[in-house]
Amino acid sequence: MTLSDSVVLEFLARHDLELPPKALHANLRRHGHDIGYSTVQLRISELEDHGFVDKADSGYYQVSEKGHRWLDHDLPEDELDNNE
Repeated sequence: MTLSDSVVLEFLARHDLELPPKALHANLRRHGHDIGYSTVQLRISELEDHGFVDKADSGYYQVSEKGHRWLDHDLPEDELDNNE
């Protein structure tokens, strides 16, 4: 989990959003987060690979149940390394 991962997850969860990477990047920038578009694309893909976000068929991402549990500090360490 990187600092960018935390920012992306917290932003999506705090604002209860479901966004594609380009809109996510634009909204992060609007809210003062200096994260490049390529970083957003890379990190959202990694977050999806590890089960922290879900991707709808439309290409929109939202925080998964696992992501919410991580944000709530309610995720056992043994689940952090598991790809789901």
